[in-house]
Amino acid sequence: MSMNDQIIATYWLETALSLEQASEIIVSEQSTGTFLPLPNETDSLKMSHRARIISIEQLDISSFPSLPGAKVPPGSKSEYRRGIVKIAFPYANIGPSIPNLLATVAGNLFELEELSGLRLLDLELPRQFLQRYEGPRFGITGTRELTGVHGRPIIGTIIKPNIGLTTDQLRQIVRELASSGIDFIKDDEVHGNPPYAPLPERVKAVMEEIERAADRTGKKTMYAFNITDDVDPMLRHLDTVVNSGGNCVMVSINSIGFAGLAHLRKHAPVCIHGHRNQWGMLSRYPYLGMSFTVYQKLCRLAGVDHLHVNGLNNKFYESNASVIDSVQACLTPIFNPTDTALPVLSSKQWAGAAPETYGTLRTIDLMNIAGGGIHAHPGGPGAGYRSLVQGWEAALEGIPLEVHAASRLELKQALETFGEK
Repeated sequence: MSMNDQIIATYWLETALSLEQASEIIVSEQSTGTFLPLPNETDSLKMSHRARIISIEQLDISSFPSLPGAKVPPGSKSEYRRGIVKIAFPYANIGPSIPNLLATVAGNLFELEELSGLRLLDLELPRQFLQRYEGPRFGITGTRELTGVHGRPIIGTIIKPNIGLTTDQLRQIVRELASSGIDFIKDDEVHGNPPYAPLPERVKAVMEEIERAADRTGKKTMYAFNITDDVDPMLRHLDTVVNSGGNCVMVSINSIGFAGLAHLRKHAPVCIHGHRNQWGMLSRYPYLGMSFTVYQKLCRLAGVDHLHVNGLNNKFYESNASVIDSVQACLTPIFNPTDTALPVLSSKQWAGAAPETYGTLRTIDLMNIAGGGIHAHPGGPGAGYRSLVQGWEAALEGIPLEVHAASRLELKQALETFGEK
């Protein structure tokens, strides 16, 4: 069977059975069989449609199950074997459909009593998925062209406070940020289309300020309006942004689903900024869910141009090693060099984080967004943006921050305000 005929899923699993038995149960459950032999499950049917085990790698043994409700065979010791299993599913069973793909490789598996732990680690997909899914429209190169930023990360911020601002207050913040020349601004994920500040009003006010600033500075700030909603209103929100001259929209991917994301991609002539809020439900427990490697592939296939990956030394549970892996995953092509997505670093970001970020990640193909690190700057949000630019200048040129800050007031103020006391 060629790669074009199969989908390969890699799992970490834990079971009180043998790894071979557990893998066979997965194969049967998610392809041709059930818990009993069936008269129509013929050899020819199984030959064409049954999944098959490619490899099994034994890891370690645990004395306790990772998940409740796990089955222990009568008379056996309470030992739970762990391993890495690769299973090939016939492409003919699924077709180019992310929803049906997930029903196969991540469906009822997580409920099987024979498994006391399961995590989907990776997916290898055939090129036939490109028949339906278009991938990023802009990606890294297109986003750089729209923002006019080359030779460094794209630097931006989130509107803060994240909820509760009137449209007039939002206008004032955007005026200062856009006038400063900031590359990118985004709505917070909890700020969608609230009754007190409807999206159409906000789009009008924001785009007026961005266009006025562009007339003065020659640079048009990219603003990601949060259009997350049910499908029909989401598309109406998209039209509002596009008709007002906007060039980016944001969606909460896990709220609209991969099918909603792919539908948006077909209609959106602008960048899609993908927020992964609720990601912790899928990933935080290490013995359940899926890896970011899988998640980001599906997001990119469905059409995101930018994708949140957290930041180094962030305020959440995620380790730096995980963030590093996430950035590298977004920058690794799936089918062609243009289907990469711009990794978005956020959470506890400020000017002083730039040297460690660059030294660790060794790439400038990033979007580095800061909330408090820009808005809480003593010189105001505009100065906060300039401080991040200066922090990245120091990082890229290999100059110590304190040396670079000696002749740059905004960076100096950031170090004094946000640095270690």
